[in-house]
Amino acid sequence: MKFLQLPIRLYKDAYTGLTPAIWWLSLVLLINRAGTMVIPFMTVYLTQQLHFPIAQAGIVMACFGSGAIAGALLGGWLSDKIGFYQVQFWSLFLNGLFFFLLGQLQTFPQFCAVAFIQGTVADAFRPANSIAITAYSTGQNRTRSYALNRLAVNLGWSVGPALGGMLASISYHFLFWVDGFTCITAAILMRMLLPPVPAPPKAKHNEAARKTDGVIKDRLFLWFILFATITAICLFQFSNMIPLYFKQELKMKEWLIGLNMSLNGILIVFVEMVLVHRLNGKKPDLLYVVFGILLIAVAYLLINLSMWYHIFSVLFIMVLTFGEIFCLPFMNNFWFSRSKEHNRGQYAALYTISYSFANIATPTAGTFIVQQLGFSAWWLITIGLCLLAAGGTYWVHKKAAGAAFFTKIVN
Repeated sequence: MKFLQLPIRLYKDAYTGLTPAIWWLSLVLLINRAGTMVIPFMTVYLTQQLHFPIAQAGIVMACFGSGAIAGALLGGWLSDKIGFYQVQFWSLFLNGLFFFLLGQLQTFPQFCAVAFIQGTVADAFRPANSIAITAYSTGQNRTRSYALNRLAVNLGWSVGPALGGMLASISYHFLFWVDGFTCITAAILMRMLLPPVPAPPKAKHNEAARKTDGVIKDRLFLWFILFATITAICLFQFSNMIPLYFKQELKMKEWLIGLNMSLNGILIVFVEMVLVHRLNGKKPDLLYVVFGILLIAVAYLLINLSMWYHIFSVLFIMVLTFGEIFCLPFMNNFWFSRSKEHNRGQYAALYTISYSFANIATPTAGTFIVQQLGFSAWWLITIGLCLLAAGGTYWVHKKAAGAAFFTKIVN
């Protein structure tokens, strides 16, 4: 059994030293994400069940994304005003109620209006959650704390779409009830497991300094956000364009779509924490991100082959997942390293907005191009975007490294 000692030790080291609050927060996220099944199947539901045109389904998903941008701004602002705890609780609770409502809608205008409001409510959670992780962790375990929260999200993701696919085979309405119920359950458990945390008192800070080190003044970070947004556009197709492709082009059944998508969460659960633990601090964060983006490009090369050999759809998910693992934890590290205590909410909100904007651009541009040119053309465009994002992120890395070297020399 000696051959098992090394992997056991690696897993033990990866999970040791995290605070109890991080574990409880991860449990709340796990329960919430285990019910994630409406969004992955929304484009399929709208086109196959309600018979919306693909373009209209894309607009509905874009309304979710538009609301998410408003939610990121609102969540960051409210976190500074009433604290990240209250924002997380009410976002989860109200999101559950909106899922119940969403399942009763029938018309395109209704879906657009409710999707925008729900996107706002749901994504107010993201900047608050990012701030919560920094508050509950230490400098030594912050990257692993982010990774544990992502593990919880993706462990839930490995269950949610698979269960959602089976429920959709019976009735799509089950998806809305289960997703809403898990959101509300997660909010209640958060109240029980993590006692309310008041908004932290703001330290006195020179007003002139606030004006000079706000997030908008950080030009290099703004470039990073641009390339992070492009990366997210390529990566987040997993939750809207990929299920549609599996259904329309590969003629997969809903349960098989869910099973394929759950592979993403399973791989992250077993690989990410150990990999992040081994890699963290050994190379600059953005170099890992560049490698991850290139893996995403390779994944979209593979999916172009899946029309002939369905095994490539599985390989696509595996390679895309490793690209995600190399990108997201180390992107989180980078935005945190650029922020300070008094402007962390600004950085968290802007980083969240990049994801929200990607959730608008992906279904809107994707469904339009697919309708005009087909999926193969869209995958090739996505590969080009990946290469642009990889090159841009490498440029940001070189600029950041040069600035850090100059600061070290001056000091």
